[in-house]
Amino acid sequence: MDRYKNIFNRISYLQYPLMVFGVFYCYRPLFTDISTLFVEMNKALVFLGLGISFSTLQDTKKVQNNFSKRIYQNPRSTKIFILIMSGMVLFFCLAGLAAFFMSEKNAFSELAFGLISVGIGMIGMLKAAVEMADYQQKLEKI
Repeated sequence: MDRYKNIFNRISYLQYPLMVFGVFYCYRPLFTDISTLFVEMNKALVFLGLGISFSTLQDTKKVQNNFSKRIYQNPRSTKIFILIMSGMVLFFCLAGLAAFFMSEKNAFSELAFGLISVGIGMIGMLKAAVEMADYQQKLEKI
């Protein structure tokens, strides 16, 4: 079982190049043609969503830094963090679906798939955050 966790943990490092591509597409219209802003933002959101998805493959028994550890060990902070993240998931998914169904070949239809991609990625991140918080709070009680 540890072998598979190690494989997924190594695959999770693909999040970094995907995030770099996402940031690249965010800034690309500033240096090329600003009229392609929505197309480039869609690409950026897709890559950022994929990066967020890959970040959820890391080990949920480890926290990245002391700030995260303090949040996950405090039940009140964890609840606020989970609620904020849930609101963001809801926003990205609903905004993406609204853009997909309500717009016909305009600027917002370009962003639809990117917003949905970020929303789906954040669903996985929300699950990982709940697992991390649960594990850290169990450690605190021991």
